Amino acid sequence: MNRTRPALNVNLGGVKLRNPVLLASGTCGYGTELLGQVRFQSIGGLVSKSITLQPKPGNPMPRVAECSSGMLNAIGLENVGVRTFCGEKLPEMRKLPCAILANVAGSTPEEYIEVVEYLDGRRGLAGLELNLSCPNVRRGGMEFGREPGLLGSLVAAIRRRTRLPLWVKLTPNVTDIIALARAAEDAGADALTVMNTLLGMRMDIQQRCPILANLTGGLSGPAIKPVALRMVYQVAGAVSIPVIGVGGIETAEDAIEFILAGASAVQIGTATFRNPGSAEQAVQGLAAYLRQSGMTGVNELIGAGRK
Repeated sequence: MNRTRPALNVNLGGVKLRNPVLLASGTCGYGTELLGQVRFQSIGGLVSKSITLQPKPGNPMPRVAECSSGMLNAIGLENVGVRTFCGEKLPEMRKLPCAILANVAGSTPEEYIEVVEYLDGRRGLAGLELNLSCPNVRRGGMEFGREPGLLGSLVAAIRRRTRLPLWVKLTPNVTDIIALARAAEDAGADALTVMNTLLGMRMDIQQRCPILANLTGGLSGPAIKPVALRMVYQVAGAVSIPVIGVGGIETAEDAIEFILAGASAVQIGTATFRNPGSAEQAVQGLAAYLRQSGMTGVNELIGAGRK
């Protein structure tokens, strides 16, 4: 057994992290909401909730519903808007002892570009994650993320307007995620986040109507892990840029599965609602696994389970 401390640091397309475990967008707010519950010095980083050009109130209530092995949400990208984010939220986020990425969303290419230009060069931001995959909004997001040509054009336009590392978050609600991954890579993405939520719904059998006011929502939690793992495996074999795995990850064992499949890092989301310490525990478990396996660092594990 290797008794030395294994190296956990990773470089994800220019975003340097102390370890490969992050909090996922939409589940940790602006980070500061979890002060006292999450030891940020123990995780690699966090991705903010989606930031749009103008403030958004989100979808009407009810917009969250529990389901077997997970939850549905139709929040609708509620956020304070990019100007308030930069003026009020980011200065507080900079105090957190981990890498900070901003998730960017919009209804049109022009909105995405304007948000990115406003964020470019802001102190404290390690990178951007483009949300081209949200299933809970009427316009934007997934409209661009479903068609490789549209996705590639948008990513290329954004790439020309920012010096920050650029991650692209892909939707699973397509027949061919590989085509989208390659389009994003060709357009200049530095890394890919795989995947966002699956589109789903629930019915209220007493009221005889959908539970969510939005009718449908994004399914997250353990139920989607096998789908996310399969997509990470596929994408990691099709591109040369890093892949960040997300979807149903709760434990160190889950994170290790994704890394074996080819992910260079993972994001933990829904699990933090039940256990805010999930990400830190995943880091600890990953380090223990590497020591027990005689590995000197996490880079030896990335893709080690691929055939």
